[in-house]
Amino acid sequence: MPQQTTEIRTAFIADLDARTLHDLLKLRIDVFVVEQNCPYPELDGRDVEEGTRHLWLTDGGTPLAYLRILADPDDVARIGRVVVAPGARGGGHAGRLMTAALEVVGDRTCVLEAQSHLVAFYSRYGFTVSGPDYVEDGIPHTPMRRKVIDV
Repeated sequence: MPQQTTEIRTAFIADLDARTLHDLLKLRIDVFVVEQNCPYPELDGRDVEEGTRHLWLTDGGTPLAYLRILADPDDVARIGRVVVAPGARGGGHAGRLMTAALEVVGDRTCVLEAQSHLVAFYSRYGFTVSGPDYVEDGIPHTPMRRKVIDV
């Protein structure tokens, strides 16, 4: 079995060097704006908020997958911008990132806006549909929520 050379990294915006920030934003834009043909304000201002955590999977410095965790009101975590580079899809990278993100989130309530075709993927991580589907920028989305229940 080949040794896994990828690693998960996490940082606040102030801890990212310029090259890493560039590469992460380029991955997001390449997929969400160019590949999905969806011109929208990818740089929404939330990346620089004090509580935002950036998680990414890298292989030799090249980002393969990325997501961010936002700090919403009432101690709710919001996972978003989940993306895998086209050449790295099918390798379980999004799942590894989701597992790492949920470790960061801990027992807080967590929400996300899933592209609707990915509802089953997020369901594997304890998310359930929390509202009606809607279309944003021409892409169907489904709101989802994960609430940790104390036993």
